[in-house]
Amino acid sequence: MDPITFNSPGRGTVLVTGGTGFLGAYILRELVEKGYPVRAIRRSDKQPFYISPSVLEKVEWVQGDIMDTSSLEEAMEGVDAVIHAAAKVSFAGSDKHELFVTNIEGTANVVNIAIEQGIRRLIHVSSVAALGRTGKGEKVTEEKKWESNKNQTTYGISKFYGELEVWRGIGEGLPAVIVNPSTILGYGDWNTSSCALFKNIYREFPWYSNGINGFVDVTDVADAIVLLLESDVIGQRFILNGDNWSFRQLFNTIATTFGKKQPHREATPFLGTIAWRLEKIKSLFSGQRPLLTRESARIAQSKTFFDNSKILRQLPDFRFTPLEETIREACREYLSNSA
Repeated sequence: MDPITFNSPGRGTVLVTGGTGFLGAYILRELVEKGYPVRAIRRSDKQPFYISPSVLEKVEWVQGDIMDTSSLEEAMEGVDAVIHAAAKVSFAGSDKHELFVTNIEGTANVVNIAIEQGIRRLIHVSSVAALGRTGKGEKVTEEKKWESNKNQTTYGISKFYGELEVWRGIGEGLPAVIVNPSTILGYGDWNTSSCALFKNIYREFPWYSNGINGFVDVTDVADAIVLLLESDVIGQRFILNGDNWSFRQLFNTIATTFGKKQPHREATPFLGTIAWRLEKIKSLFSGQRPLLTRESARIAQSKTFFDNSKILRQLPDFRFTPLEETIREACREYLSNSA
């Protein structure tokens, strides 16, 4: 099986799984704007409202699900490349089963059918969570080996094992590349995914922590993915991370940009435990998902730095958007369209 290099607009149909998700929608926009024939899987007729209808109408939408192998086979028919962006993202313990089914079994289905149908290029969207967190301030690179410890989340475990399915496919001859984005920020549906950070801060969520994490602009992730699609690299993975910031710095910057009160209660390890328990109790009465969970509280305390030098070497003309600019643009869009 020879890999294809998508080095000119319009060459080869690209299938995107998870095309109605936050990142997937921006990947669709990037592909359409570059002139690619694009197909995307969706489970319902709901489309991402934050992407222009003029872009979405150029996408060939197919009903399907990565857990339904029949629909997945049909979606991959006649396709040259697949960008696998479908995933379950959650830090709630109650979602463990769905995380494992979607992120591991679903990825295995994509890999198996890609091999069977001779797909000539696969870009798998993993996560820095699949590399693991350190909690001690070390810098994480693509060479980091997975360690089972209390800093790993159920989501991270599911992405780690999902990534193993892709490495298995690479071993069987599948021309694939893996990307590991950090926490993705930008304008989307602020009721879901990492976009909810903006909604929580807009509503003056009071807690902050001094933990450190990586953050990246959604448009940068989409851009890097398509650039890797157009490259000839295979069998490698790349961390996609713009900046390493403390949660306090992130929350304060968002709050200031919104003109809202900055979080004022430090969630120390002890208070963080109280906070997520209070949020859990509140959610039982409100019926809404808690703003803070046991796992997200643990992440908020860890200090992990993610190294982006490999992708910058691979794509010398690519640059990450400064987080201040990402936040400023996202807040402007949220204030105009959501608040």
